[in-house]
Amino acid sequence: MFNITTTWLSSFPSAHAGILVMRNVSNPAHHVELEKRKTELEERLRSQFSGQDRAAIASHPVLQVYAEYYKRFKKTYHVQPQLESIVLKGKSIPSVASLVECMFMAEVKNMLLTAGHDLDKLQLPLTLDVTQGTESYTIMRGETQIVKAGDMAISDQAGIISNIIYGPDQRTQIAASTRNVVFTVYAPAGIDESLIMSHLQDMRDYVMVVTPEARVELLEVYGA
Repeated sequence: MFNITTTWLSSFPSAHAGILVMRNVSNPAHHVELEKRKTELEERLRSQFSGQDRAAIASHPVLQVYAEYYKRFKKTYHVQPQLESIVLKGKSIPSVASLVECMFMAEVKNMLLTAGHDLDKLQLPLTLDVTQGTESYTIMRGETQIVKAGDMAISDQAGIISNIIYGPDQRTQIAASTRNVVFTVYAPAGIDESLIMSHLQDMRDYVMVVTPEARVELLEVYGA
């Protein structure tokens, strides 16, 4: 289901990728217990970062790893302002749809870059590779995007489904009808493998809150 090219392995030594595949899930627009978990997480994050300003938050080791990666492409890591909005501005994790919220919750908790896809829209297997800078795909808002050269990207047999700099695609996005889901995690060198595993387990547990009968098909961390 998930392949890694030798190019990726040589280009990103000590980096990792995580994947979580779950079947028989549901994706309601609202779930009472998940909302409760979101509120608890928000309060925990505010306590964790209490008294810290933006600079102090940015100094977190995980955020620094991503900041360095994004800096190579003259971009900034979008999870940091999402965390800041919760911690410094008192905002809530967006209410979108349950499966997406499970992913958002784990992202702000662990600060690891994650993408979600409808498994049934994918043409397996998936391949983790390095972009050449000539590939293009349709991003979430429906526009065609040419990727940056030298970025990490995951593709199925039909093309790119996500990359670090421009995010997930529109073709395989999670929808209200999604019943089987894939979450993928990009972790540049400097992110501990145990944190990636905990992150995948957090998403699994959040999904199980919404759909207790869901089944885990794959939960794995890959690297050199």
